[in-house]
Amino acid sequence: MTNSTNDEGGRICIVGAGPAGLSAARALKRLGLPYDHYERHSDVGGIWDLDNPGTPMYESAHFISSRKTSGFFDFPMPDTYPDYPSNHQILKYTREFAQTYGLRAAIRFNCAVSRVERAGDTWKVTLADGASHRYRGVICATGVTWSPRSPAHPGQFGGEIRHSSTYRDPAEFRGKRVLVVGLGNSGADIACDAAANAEAAFVSVRRGYHVIPKHLFGIPSDELGSRGPDLPTRVMRPLMQSLLRVVLGDLTRYGLPKPDHKLFESHPLMNSQLLHYLQHGDIAVRPDIASLDGDRVHFTDGGTEKIDLVLYATGYDWSIPYMDEKYFQWRDGRPDLYLSTFNRDCRNVIGLGYLEINSSAYTVFDHVSNVVAQYLHDQQHAPGRAATFDRLIASDRPDLSGGIDFLKSARHSSYVDARAYRRYLAAVRTCMGWHDLAPGMFDALRTTANKEAVST
Repeated sequence: MTNSTNDEGGRICIVGAGPAGLSAARALKRLGLPYDHYERHSDVGGIWDLDNPGTPMYESAHFISSRKTSGFFDFPMPDTYPDYPSNHQILKYTREFAQTYGLRAAIRFNCAVSRVERAGDTWKVTLADGASHRYRGVICATGVTWSPRSPAHPGQFGGEIRHSSTYRDPAEFRGKRVLVVGLGNSGADIACDAAANAEAAFVSVRRGYHVIPKHLFGIPSDELGSRGPDLPTRVMRPLMQSLLRVVLGDLTRYGLPKPDHKLFESHPLMNSQLLHYLQHGDIAVRPDIASLDGDRVHFTDGGTEKIDLVLYATGYDWSIPYMDEKYFQWRDGRPDLYLSTFNRDCRNVIGLGYLEINSSAYTVFDHVSNVVAQYLHDQQHAPGRAATFDRLIASDRPDLSGGIDFLKSARHSSYVDARAYRRYLAAVRTCMGWHDLAPGMFDALRTTANKEAVST
């Protein structure tokens, strides 16, 4: 252990080697920006590695967005992958990405960052072993699904209560009467696992959800949407609602509440299995929990069920545990970041992945990382242009909703529409004179990484 601080000069620190951190590393490496990369786990992959302590991933999890609309820029998923790849395939793909671009060599594995604090115009990064380093910038890429949120209900429960982050295998449900609380995409997946494996499966919901099957006309739903023209929401919404009424019918028939919001105003359920189990009575819908009493769960409609396991699929609190909240403007549990990325108060504190978006995140990470890298490059090579961007960070507050009136909740305060986000990002690049991503842009990195791999 040491108390001295190493001055890393003009280097950048990246915290986290999941998809966002790897995207940032590739962007910095392309522009020749020196960086150090820290990962607390023993390998890359972030939440997609089931061996990563605290990951919310489970054995049956698949990508919500489809193969052709997802993935890193200019690095498509293999054609042999299914329309919706499994978590094991996504992990393999992510690790191949790191290997292809030679990103692993710069990562210090089993090396957690315990604290980041201001040190004049730089940032002091302290590691778990006590060593500290000073950097000109820090990219926080540690994700938003590491602090489980569980509600508190009155009464005492004699069975088992857990958060869905602890769930791994459908075998855990065998012989049990299971209640899944919450019907986001993970909650719906887990409820389906319970339907197929538990003695009885129930799901408790407080509001209705719009459901979009993963395939429409035999084509992945998001791929079908991306093929068409960029229609405004006022046109797209009624078209999609009419199509869903024809394909799915009235979902309240199966006990699901009628949604209290319009389509697209919250992330829809991308699930086809759920309707199958509801139609066959293998999942029963219940309202919110009123109280717990021994082995009974009482609901707000006066009903009650004997339950062995209550599993809260109730989301996560956002946090950056290695940075004091004073360095961010936190609002409703979300950091106020320009373009959901750049800290408005603290220069060169960058949050990559701190957003909710209605389309593939991987490609979005790459587009944002490209801007991050060019901004950091300009600080040393075109300081006047970097100063112009500093002013944008401080004052520009664009509407990234795409005309969608997202639900008024803490979760949706950070929601952005993917098409609106990418359009505005393109406008910023044009204004700043920065380059857009282009096919072949990273070929030199691939070639270099391949040569290094052959030489070793």
